[in-house]
Amino acid sequence: MTDPNCYMVMAMATLAGLGMVTGAGLAGWRGWLALKRQELAMLQHGDHPQADSGNAGARIEIADLKERIRKLEAIAAGVDL
Repeated sequence: MTDPNCYMVMAMATLAGLGMVTGAGLAGWRGWLALKRQELAMLQHGDHPQADSGNAGARIEIADLKERIRKLEAIAAGVDL
């Protein structure tokens, strides 16, 4: 294990692995950016995605967010809840 060539091989393998992980991360990042660009283009053209009427979880989450906003506005106005 003290052979200098062994260290060189390990360093090159590590560098190659790091390059593969970086390349995969970059491909994923570019894909995510393309998705967001597509979503923005849809919104700019007025193609709003239709809300699923059976999705109760989303409606509950929206109601929860509205309640949080109401509480924060009350705190900002100095009203005790």
